[in-house]
Amino acid sequence: MLSRILWFDPDAGNAADSAPKVPERVQDSVPDIPTYQDYRAAPTPPPSFTESAAPAKPLAKAPVGRKSRDPALEAPVVRSPDLYTDHFGLNVRPFALTPDPDFLYWPPSHQRAYTMLEYGVRAHAPITLITGEVGAGKTTLLLHLVRSLGSELRVGLVSNPHGSRAELLRWVLHALEQPAELEESYVDLFSRFQSFLLSEYAAGRSVVLIFDEAQNLSAEALEELRMFININSGKDEVLQLVLIGQPELRALVSRPEMRQFAQRVAASYHLSAMDLKTVRGYIPHRLKVAGCDKRVFTAPAITMIYDLTKGVPRLVNQFCDLAMVYAFTKGKHLVTPAILQQVLDDGVFFSAAAASETSETH
Repeated sequence: MLSRILWFDPDAGNAADSAPKVPERVQDSVPDIPTYQDYRAAPTPPPSFTESAAPAKPLAKAPVGRKSRDPALEAPVVRSPDLYTDHFGLNVRPFALTPDPDFLYWPPSHQRAYTMLEYGVRAHAPITLITGEVGAGKTTLLLHLVRSLGSELRVGLVSNPHGSRAELLRWVLHALEQPAELEESYVDLFSRFQSFLLSEYAAGRSVVLIFDEAQNLSAEALEELRMFININSGKDEVLQLVLIGQPELRALVSRPEMRQFAQRVAASYHLSAMDLKTVRGYIPHRLKVAGCDKRVFTAPAITMIYDLTKGVPRLVNQFCDLAMVYAFTKGKHLVTPAILQQVLDDGVFFSAAAASETSETH
């Protein structure tokens, strides 16, 4: 029972011997929100992962007596929609940038972050706060949580929240699939919101409002959310807030004038980037989930990837994806530092500069 509201249309996180196990995708009668399963269970790839990739056709030999063309002048041949999947024996691209809970890797930091996120919701904490750097995997953890929640919770998901006091309430109502007309006053909107919460409580359900990219909220908007929490009465919580955002969100909540809001935060965690040991497990983990048990990245290449990305999952994914494209075009089945350097020299890893700037500010 999930509603998701976008403020704008955004373009839309590893397996060594000691690597933690991965959550399993489960099926449920509720679309897109499977019944909760222990996140430490081994993964079961979705049906599309088990489909055998069609073998690439061998290249025809040039006729005898005809001069071969210069390969440098030839356009690259795309043999499959995902470019290199057949070349590496994959069922799907392992390093896509879109958050996908099926590829979740569980290093200790992500386990702790998810534990606090799940604890906050299931223990009916008034406010749960999860922060992390850009691309650290916060949204992936959030999607995994939403997938696990049952029908006893009514979830409204608001992405990239911002706006005035009245606009915030209007978008909250839309996230909960409630009407909110432009000509209605704030009093009318709040009355409908309060009535909805009480009706859900009478039906045995509590309401969870999740704000992704919550660093966009102003201090005034956070104070408005705190006032929403005051609807709760007695020992039962009819409304819970989950705020997911970048470090700026934690800094905002930590201001002296925000102490009333901070006192309502019952569960919180800051998700940091991966260390080198974690990256050494993260990369082969994603390859295995995508259908490849062979070694694709050499140990020196993985070290180089960590040095360039500082362990930020999104940047690791992007660098690995580009490196596999380059290895494919060269007919190589192993990614080495030389291939990574070629990616850098060509300037196609645009985020390299951003990763460098991030490391210099910490």
